[in-house]
Amino acid sequence: MRLFATTTALALSLATSPLLAQEKPGDGVTARPVIQPTIEEMFQARIVFRALEDLGYTVATPQEVIAQTAHLAVGTGDADFFPNSWDQLHDTFFQESGGTEVMTKVGTLVEGALQGYLIDKASYDSGIKNLGDLKDPAVAAKFDENGDGKADLAGCVPGWGCERVIEHQLTEFGLRDTITHNQGEYNAIIADTIARQKNGNPVLYYTWTPYWVSGALVPGKDVEWLSVPYTSLPDGGKGNTEFDGKNLGFAVDNLRIVARNDFLKANPAAAKLFEIAKIDIKDISAENKQIADGEDSSADIDRHVDDWIEAHRADYDGWLEAARAAAK
Repeated sequence: MRLFATTTALALSLATSPLLAQEKPGDGVTARPVIQPTIEEMFQARIVFRALEDLGYTVATPQEVIAQTAHLAVGTGDADFFPNSWDQLHDTFFQESGGTEVMTKVGTLVEGALQGYLIDKASYDSGIKNLGDLKDPAVAAKFDENGDGKADLAGCVPGWGCERVIEHQLTEFGLRDTITHNQGEYNAIIADTIARQKNGNPVLYYTWTPYWVSGALVPGKDVEWLSVPYTSLPDGGKGNTEFDGKNLGFAVDNLRIVARNDFLKANPAAAKLFEIAKIDIKDISAENKQIADGEDSSADIDRHVDDWIEAHRADYDGWLEAARAAAK
C-alpha cells in the first residue's frame, strides 16, 4: 500500500511539473524593476508586476529613482527593466545609458501622453493663447507671483526630461527676460498653482497627461493649453507636437517598457508580456484622480490594480496566454 502511494505521488509530480512550467514560465527567475518615486506612476507599473508574478516571476522590490537615473540603472545592469519610459522625451536618457547595444524599447504600454504649458481660462479668453505672447513684459507681469515683474512658470523637476525642453524653449523663443522657470518639488508647486487659480489669480504652469492635475484643473473649463510659436526641441529632436489644433511644443508621446537585452533574450515570456501589454491613458488618469482624492496608500493602489484587472480580465488573461505561448 505504501509503495502504491509513493508511486502515485511520483506519477502526479511528473504529470504536473510540465503543466507548472507552462503556467509559470518565470518560475525561479527574479525580475528587477526600477521606477520613479512618483505615486501616480505606480498603478501601471504594478499591473505589469502583477502579470509577471502570474507568470511565475519573483518581482524584486523596485529601486526608486528619477527617469534619467532609471535608464542608467537598466543600461548598467543594476535593473532589468523600467516600465515608464517616454519614447521621445526620454530618448536622450536611453541613448546616454547605452542605447540599443544593451537595451530595447519594448511595446507601447500607454499611447497618447501629452505635455505642455497651460494658463487659467480667464487669461486665455482675454487673448493670451501662445507662450510667445509672454515675451511682452506687460503680459508676463500678469503671472508674476513674487513682484519681480516676470511670469512665474510652475515647471519641471530636474532629471525628469521635461526640464530640458522647457529650458531650451525659453531661450529659443526669447523668453528668458520675462519668464522664471520654477523647479522645486512639483507637487508643492502645483498645489500652490491650483490654490491660486481657485482664488481667481492668473496661473502659468507645465503639466502632462496622464496625471491628476488635469482632473483638478480641467482643460477647457478651468484652464487652457497654450500653443508655442513653432516646434523646437532640444538637440534637433523631432516629433509630432500638434494636438487638437495646437502646437503644444512637446511631442505627443508613448510610454514604453525599456528592458535589458540579456533579460529579454533569457525570458521570452516577459519579453512577450512587455510587447503586448497596453493600458488606456484614461484609466491611468482616472486612477490618479483617486489618488488625489485620498486613496493614496500602497494598499489603495493594489486595490486599484485588482479592480482594473477584473474590469479588463479578457485582455489581461490574453497577455498571460500569449506570454506562456512565447516561452514554449
